[in-house]
Amino acid sequence: MKERITITLDKTLLNSVDNTIDNTNVKNRSHAIELLLSRSLKQKNLKKAILLAGGTTKIGLGKSKTSACCSIVNSRRVIEHIILSLKKNNIDEFIIVGEKSCVDKIKTYLHPEKYNAEIKFIEEIENAGTAGALKLASEEISGPVVVCNTNSLFQIDLNEMFEFHKKSDSLATIALTTATDVKKFGVVTLNGTKVFSFDEKPSKKIPSNIISAGCYIVEPEILDLIPEGYSKIEEDVFPKLARQENLSGFMFYGKWNRIDSKEAIERAEGEW
Repeated sequence: MKERITITLDKTLLNSVDNTIDNTNVKNRSHAIELLLSRSLKQKNLKKAILLAGGTTKIGLGKSKTSACCSIVNSRRVIEHIILSLKKNNIDEFIIVGEKSCVDKIKTYLHPEKYNAEIKFIEEIENAGTAGALKLASEEISGPVVVCNTNSLFQIDLNEMFEFHKKSDSLATIALTTATDVKKFGVVTLNGTKVFSFDEKPSKKIPSNIISAGCYIVEPEILDLIPEGYSKIEEDVFPKLARQENLSGFMFYGKWNRIDSKEAIERAEGEW
């Protein structure tokens, strides 16, 4: 929730503020002041994560199908593994966004006291896509946050990634890993540490073997790039940021497993 205030600024300082207005990413004077304050007061540590539990990846057959985030790997649900991994990186507030059926199921076993964390749930009225789901959580985003898909298990040093993100001066930083078969993923090419291109599930020309691991650090300003209605981070936001040279890529070398089949679960059980 936003509150109207009145402030008085030196004319030279106000001119500097106005020079940041481009009518695209910075819409007006009020927006410019808000963004400049947000960057200046940027928190020193990450404390909050948005978990996208849309439930579009289903595993199993018939009525036994379940969302990837609710699949069990070594006696724990995938989303539990993700929360525990993020807790090790000092994240203690989680906002889980997903379709009602998926959120209702998660609520039956995911209790805040069990993880010594604050857990909030936001239900999608209808499938909003990964970007649309993030926008639904906009009131929870006042500084840089971690955003994670919930169909992968990962081992990332978020402190190192956050330091990298702050130095990059980008609106978003993607955790990157490599794969031999990249056609099911978001494929990235890099120009130094900046993402030069982002291609979601390329079917023809394969630009590289570097892929998005489904874990990001984003600034609040990214919300301004998300259109109304259904939209996907991978198709509607990241390619645009790449063209603006406002997207960075953080290579990590920890464990990573995509959970999209029974075979994938079996492989993950050997590591998690």
